[in-house]
Amino acid sequence: MSVQWKGVMPAVTTKFTSDDKLDLKMFIKNIEAQVEAGVEGIILGGTLGEASTLNDDEKKILIETTVDFVNGKIPVIINVAEQTTKGAIEAANKAEKYGAAGLMMLPPMRYKANNRETVIYFSEVAKRTSLPIMIYNNPIDYGIEVTLDMFDELQKHENIQAIKESTRDISNITRIRNRFGNRYRVLTGVDTLGLESTLMGADGWVAGLVCAFPAETVAVYKLAKAGKLKEALEIYRWFLPILELDISPQLVQNIKLAEVYTGIGTEQVRAPRLPLHGAERTRVIKIIEDGLKSRPILPEYKHL
Repeated sequence: MSVQWKGVMPAVTTKFTSDDKLDLKMFIKNIEAQVEAGVEGIILGGTLGEASTLNDDEKKILIETTVDFVNGKIPVIINVAEQTTKGAIEAANKAEKYGAAGLMMLPPMRYKANNRETVIYFSEVAKRTSLPIMIYNNPIDYGIEVTLDMFDELQKHENIQAIKESTRDISNITRIRNRFGNRYRVLTGVDTLGLESTLMGADGWVAGLVCAFPAETVAVYKLAKAGKLKEALEIYRWFLPILELDISPQLVQNIKLAEVYTGIGTEQVRAPRLPLHGAERTRVIKIIEDGLKSRPILPEYKHL
């Protein structure tokens, strides 16, 4: 299935049972809610998916389970976050074998590669997979920035097709457009810039709080794209305090707790992560509960 790199694509959480196994029943319940809301792709094994804690067998199960459930309706994409070029190539090949339609790729993990090393890393993987690739550019959290000059070098690889723009510099969307036109699709990766990025011309939104609030996230995006800014802004202003739970070192715990409150997730995380506790837990619960008390009635958005 081809990937269009547009629309809302949830970076879904990985559901675990109390004895630290995959909770596929709740995982599918959440995927079902995403599909019903109108997302245009599912991204597995990202930061929110607790990628660093998943083994190969678990990634295989998640890909195959999701591919089987969505049944060709939308593409399934897997994150590649590896320490070595060899490991990234192997991960890409396995993803293709298991049925993934595309890859989201981070720069090398742990080692802070320089510009030349990073470009070669992406290039070597691109040459060895037929899957389309979205490069995840998040220098704030992962320490390596993929610059415009680096994207210029990567243009020769036709399957490097999209950029997940998470520099938190919203003007970077315009810089990408000015330099590359429509060569790359651009998807924002920062929830608190979701509406702003859409208005600046982003093709899509790789979202986090969509895991708990799928309909609201898709509604903001679709209304904005349809030029219905007043309606989009009304939802977005309600949503922003909740969206700010995404820009935190504990974003996984925050979003999983929100999923509990909306009935499409559990709070189980994989150690060394632990569920929120104390004053921070109280603070996050208040944000979620306050949001639910004033949760907006959504206008019709699916067919815009």
